[in-house]
Amino acid sequence: MSALHPRSLSRLLLAGLLPLCLSACEATFFSALNTVTPANAVQAKRGIVFEPQHDLALDIYRPAHAHHAPVVVFFYGGAWQDGKRQWYRWAGETLAHHGLVVVVPDYRKFPQVKLDGFMHDAARAVAWTRKHANAYGGDPNDLFLMGHSAGAHIGALLATHASWLQQVGMEPRQLRGFIGLAGPYDFLPLREQVYVDMFGHTHAQQLRSQPVNYVDGNEPPMLLLQGGDDKLVAPDNALSLAAAMREHGERVQDHVYSGVSHAGLLLSLSQPFRYKATALRDTLGFIDAHSLDARANPDAHARSEARASP
Repeated sequence: MSALHPRSLSRLLLAGLLPLCLSACEATFFSALNTVTPANAVQAKRGIVFEPQHDLALDIYRPAHAHHAPVVVFFYGGAWQDGKRQWYRWAGETLAHHGLVVVVPDYRKFPQVKLDGFMHDAARAVAWTRKHANAYGGDPNDLFLMGHSAGAHIGALLATHASWLQQVGMEPRQLRGFIGLAGPYDFLPLREQVYVDMFGHTHAQQLRSQPVNYVDGNEPPMLLLQGGDDKLVAPDNALSLAAAMREHGERVQDHVYSGVSHAGLLLSLSQPFRYKATALRDTLGFIDAHSLDARANPDAHARSEARASP
């Protein structure tokens, strides 16, 4: 397939061809998207190895003069089987353009590993980020997790099932918040063999994969974003996790964007597709509201709205 001209991206989405493109030529699509993402005053440091044993690396995107900025660890999606951190340069640059230090890490995928493998990698990436955030202008105590699809599942499980972060000397309550885009959080029973092989053949094993099962009142605040026209991850996943958070008196916001698809929600973070949903504005508002300086800056929400303007 020939390279996509950046101006054709919106046409692809409107024509309903995006799902085909994402399954057949992700690298080409994301390469084109990377070319239209503004990177003014954004600095990047790519390929930093955080897990030498498995040769896992991460990329960091930061404002040029970042100082004690909120930090976001972004886990990309791909059904726990696909995806590369390099494809998400546009996401890192977009968030960094709005004042955040953004870390996009590798994680191993199925069939190389199963649940324990990619969760181990994700926890190690978060611990590395907390340890090194200061060196890149970030505040290690102002740490947020964010992810799309399978990446949102990984982030949600880190935020709910304390054992994963405890393995790297952390607790979910040390996180300032979790932002999930189109995440599977409550998706039993498993109907496809690949997911049975990935998450376990017994019900007890499969329960370990469900973030909704671990909400116990010790979670960070959550922002759960979902496309109303998502055919891959049912909106009920976000609604179920939000209900569990509320049952335990936890702070949670959930938004279902009418007419927005699974991929469309992710892409609404980017300039070409921002008209599809207010996900970027809502994300920045959430981070401003829950960051360490929120109490000292009562105009945080207005500031986030201004930052998210084109």
